[in-house]
Parts: sequence; C-alpha cells; structure tokens
Amino acid sequence: MTAKVTVGGKTLYTMLVSAANTLENNKAEINDLNVFPVPDGDTGTNMSLTLGAVRRIQPKDESVSDCATQAADAVLRSARGNSGAILALFFRGFSKSIKGKHDADTEAIAQAFEDGKNEAYKAVMNPTEGTILTVIRKCAEEAKKAQKKFTSDVSGFFSQMVKTAEKTLEKTPEQLPVLKEANVVDAGGKGFVMMLKGMLSALRGKPVKAAVSSQKGAAPEKKADFSEFHSEDIRFCYCTECIIEKKDAYRGEGTCAALSDFIRSVGDSAVFVDAEDIVKLHIHTNEPGLVLTQALVYGSLAAVKIENMKKQHSALAEVDERAQALPEPAKPEKKYGFVVVCMGDGIRDTFREFGVDEIVYGGQTMNPSMQELLDAVSRTPAETVFILPNNKNIDMVATQAAGAVTDKNVIVLHTKSVPEGISALLAFNEDASAEENTGAMSEALGKVKTLTVTHAVRDASIGGISVKAGQAMGLLNGKLCAVGESSQDCIKGLLDIARDAAYVSVFYGKDVTEDAAQSVQEMLAEAAAGAEVLSIRGGQPLYDYIISIE
Repeated sequence: MTAKVTVGGKTLYTMLVSAANTLENNKAEINDLNVFPVPDGDTGTNMSLTLGAVRRIQPKDESVSDCATQAADAVLRSARGNSGAILALFFRGFSKSIKGKHDADTEAIAQAFEDGKNEAYKAVMNPTEGTILTVIRKCAEEAKKAQKKFTSDVSGFFSQMVKTAEKTLEKTPEQLPVLKEANVVDAGGKGFVMMLKGMLSALRGKPVKAAVSSQKGAAPEKKADFSEFHSEDIRFCYCTECIIEKKDAYRGEGTCAALSDFIRSVGDSAVFVDAEDIVKLHIHTNEPGLVLTQALVYGSLAAVKIENMKKQHSALAEVDERAQALPEPAKPEKKYGFVVVCMGDGIRDTFREFGVDEIVYGGQTMNPSMQELLDAVSRTPAETVFILPNNKNIDMVATQAAGAVTDKNVIVLHTKSVPEGISALLAFNEDASAEENTGAMSEALGKVKTLTVTHAVRDASIGGISVKAGQAMGLLNGKLCAVGESSQDCIKGLLDIARDAAYVSVFYGKDVTEDAAQSVQEMLAEAAAGAEVLSIRGGQPLYDYIISIE
C-alpha cells in the first residue's frame, strides 16, 4: 500500500471512528487500571463515550478542517470525567490548528498535536507528571521531530508517535508514586495510547471495528412495531435498546433487578431480559444517555441502538435531532438556581428539599456528559446558576460546561461529595450577591468531612494499608483509612473522627438494610455524644454509606 502524503476529511473520519472503536474494545482493560480498588474505575468508559461521539457526525465536505471541527464539537459535548474532558480539549486545540485546511500533511498534524497539547494543559492548574497530559506532551514533542523525517508518510509518522506514547506510558509509574505502589500505568495515558493505535490502524488500511459478542443465553425478543403511531402520540422520543455483557459480579439470571427498576422510571414500553451472561433491554425514553450510562455499571455494551421515533429513521440520534427534541431554554424567573449531580433516590429527594432546580443523575461510575449539564443549566430559570458536581471526576466537565454558557452566569462550586454539596447549600443566602454566595459556600466545603464505605474490587495496597477483593473499605475525604470484613467494621474503626461533631448525616445505600443502618446510626450517636445524628435512605449504588460529619 502506498504511504499517504496527507490526510483528508474522509481519512480523518475513518481514523477517529477506528480510534473510538479501539477505546470501546479496550475500555475494560483501561478501567481496571484504576489506582484505588473502589468500584469506580471508569476512565476507559468515560474516554470511550467521549470519543464515541464522532460516530454521530456527518462531515459536510471532504476537508480535514470540517471533519475536525465537527468532531471536536461532538467530543466536547459528550466529554465525561477528567480524562474525557482532557481528550475533548485536545481535539478542540487540534481542530483549531487545522481550521481552513482541505487536507493536512505531517507538518500540519504535528502543529495540531502541539496546539491540542496546549489546550489540554490550560484546563489543569497544576499538571501532574505521569498522567494522560504527560503522554500527550511527549507525543507533541515527538511529532515536531517526526514530521521532518516522515514528510511523505503519515502512517510512519503516526507509528513513531505510538512508539513514543507507549514508552511514555511505561514510565508513568516512575513519575507518579501512587501508580508505582499500585503496580499500574496511568489509565488516561493508556486510553490515549489506544486512541493513537486505532488511528494508525485506519491509516494502514485496517480500521478497527467495534466488537460485538454473540448473544448467548438471550431469549428471543419481539420488537415493538411503531408503524401505527402518530408523531403527536409519542410521549418518549427515543427507542433505546442495548445488550450488556455482564461483569463477573452480576453473573447469573436476575442479578440486575436494580437496572430494570431504573429504566422503568425514565420511560415506558420497557422490555427487560436478564439472562445468565447478558442483559437485553428496550425502553422508550427522552434520556437515552442516562439509560446507557446506568447500563455501563453492570457491564460492557455489546450492541446499542437508538431510534428517534418522531424522525422515523433508525440511527444513532444525531446531535441536531437531540437539540430539536429539547425544550426551549428557560427564561430567568429568579435570581439564583442550582444544578446538582447525584445518584440515589433518597439523596435526590434531600437535594430537592433544598429547592434545587435540576438534578443530573450521575456520580461514581456514572459521570454525566457536558451536554447533560448544559441541558440542565438551560432548563434552570435563573440569572445565576450554581453547578454542584459532587464528585472530583465531574468537576472539570462542569467547568467546561460553565464556560460554554453565554446567556446566564454559571458558577461551579467545586464540591467533591454529596456532604460537601449539602454543606454548600446550607451556606447559601438568597439576599447575598453571587460573589458573596460563592465565597460563603466554598468556605463551607472545608467544614465538612466525608466518610464513604464501599467494597474493594481487587487486592491492593494503598498508603501502607492492604485490602483484599470483597473487603469493606472506609475512605475519609477520598483517602483509604480503614479496612474490615463488613461496612460496620470499617465504621467502628473510624468513630474517633466523629467525636467532636455537632451534626452527622448517614446516607445508606440501596443494598443496606434498615436494621444495619440503625446500628450504624447508634454507633455514631454514641461516639459523637451530644451531636445530632440523622439516618437517611440515600439509595445510592456501590457505596454502602456516605456519611457527613460537621
């Protein structure tokens, strides 16, 4: 095969889809690189969903500029998690660099990598070596050198960058002690390497296709016939179907009942087949993204189909179609409004009691996209909208969303947990200015401690504390502090942190019994003598307890 001298729009599109498919096929491996053994290793999933948005674009011409511009916009709006946000910013810089070009040679691509690197670094105030940013930077540096050698060989050029990315990735444990301790490489960096490999495969004439496993064990399902429907009769716009290959933890029939309950709460015409190895679901909904995000908690998506029933064609919903289905932006009716990210019915109800306008379903393992946050802000009828991400891995995407809004004043409160979010709302003053409220609510974050209890998904040693798969772990403000055979054992070992507390709130998860929650409440009440201790059914998945200590 003759080496390509330049890259045009069609070639770039093929490269990007191949890269997205490579991430999709390898997301489980990337997820497993999570440093901490908590059940929220979602870097691979986030990067796959972020870059997967390129499948929905439709380049208007054959120019590399048009393809890159559309791809950058789609990826930015679909960005999830910190690595997804950085990837989106990289492509924004990349697209700006080649704007106006019909095709791109290695010199132009090298400059685009440099500009993409610069854009990505802008998003991080204190970049840490040993992360995806390091891999991107080293690739940009190599690209400047390689373009002189591979002036007429784009494939050779990308091959050189893949080699550089792999070598850089291998060194990340030496740069970041936490990676070395866990004996893993950086997950985001691994995702970037996979992306480059997918692009190279396309250049070599072998674009990667998304793997689709056989539907073993699935019962035959009769699809709904919509031929008799009239557009005005359709309450839920998107017919959403997918096949989930179960994680080991959910093997067996009937193990995904919580997913069934969730999808039925966001639409109608639900069909749910929970077999031994797979789940097959069908739902009519206005929130297909939420359905797929929740599905990913239980395993990998082997097949996905989303049909816009009002548009009468079968395809992944196009960005412009989704926009048409959205309501008009809400006109300001009040001074302040709030958008909060959380999961668990009880936690959502708690935030509702504070008068929160919009709740975006998400958190650990389920990071919402920038578009979901933008839609929530758009629906909020306020002049100033505060976003509470309540998770450090959502903060960057929330910040990007805030920067994209022009018709409202949007402020991100950098809440890293549900307790911090509640503490911020308690400090809110309707009569104060936006600046005063931002200061007061931000200050309140430092006055609350967050204790979370979950179960290890693998053996690990973190900060001198060893934990085995299945054991309960207690994390104080995200730091592993205690290990036990049960959640109660962990909390017993951490009671001292509540001794001087005035208020303690216990949000217990969906798998925790009322008796167990009552026992924990009594332990904390005894330890924090004189404190007000509340127990609330949070209903959150994965985390048995989220405890606020003030």
